[in-house]
Amino acid sequence: MVGTASENSVQCNTEYSPLKKVVVAKPSYMKITDIINETQKHYQNKNINIKTALQQHEHFVQVLEEHQIEVIQLASQPDLHEQVFTRDIGFTIHHRLFISSMSEKVRKEETDVLQSWARENDIEVEEDLPSSIEGGDIVVDGNTVWVGETKRTSGKSISELQSRLLDLQVIPVPLRGDILHLDCVFNIIDQSTAILYPPAFTKNSLKSISARYKVIEVTKKEQFTMGPNVLSIGSRKVISLPQNEQLNTQLEKYGFHVIPVDLSEIIKSGGSFRCCTLPLKRT
Repeated sequence: MVGTASENSVQCNTEYSPLKKVVVAKPSYMKITDIINETQKHYQNKNINIKTALQQHEHFVQVLEEHQIEVIQLASQPDLHEQVFTRDIGFTIHHRLFISSMSEKVRKEETDVLQSWARENDIEVEEDLPSSIEGGDIVVDGNTVWVGETKRTSGKSISELQSRLLDLQVIPVPLRGDILHLDCVFNIIDQSTAILYPPAFTKNSLKSISARYKVIEVTKKEQFTMGPNVLSIGSRKVISLPQNEQLNTQLEKYGFHVIPVDLSEIIKSGGSFRCCTLPLKRT
């Protein structure tokens, strides 16, 4: 893609508007090395079958392209084993693309690949957020930006983000210590509906979210298989793991069209469809 530095280069005002352009990276060198989340603890001995992971990711990309979504693939690097999770290395809020400040040493160089791509395509970025902040903790809904306060995203970074987004409301969401990112337990799928794993939240956060959205709750089992980490692609279409049958039944009950895609091999490293996509443009 040849981008421009204009404000039209990127635009994501919500998590559920029609997806038009997205950044991904193939899991060509994916493996669990340093254990950096709870999910990886369960699979460190089995580790990742790269052939299967590549096949699943290729099918996922095919589904996106079948829905007229432009898919930009970053070059996979042999020493970047978590690179498939492009959501974490950046985040788009309205017309601004932010480069994340990664908390884990094993993932810090991933942002260099995104920065290089942006520079080559004349896409302006914002960077140098203090401490650590990762895209998996950013959930945008119009003028509201929900930000997970986790081991990966600090209160200091959230305050800095608010200072840069004075026209928006940035709401910190403290999470239970074992939760990797906000999008592992919370996802907004239309203007009035959210997927949620309640045990991860404080009472105050639950009250704030429930006051604004109809909530589809996931079980502990479905949270472990990344149930909330679906990807909305617009027109009430949601890409979801077929194994999460209870969640998918609820989504269909609420009038969503579920597109089942198997990403079970990639999920072993702690991320699903939302984690594997960095949206640049929604309309």
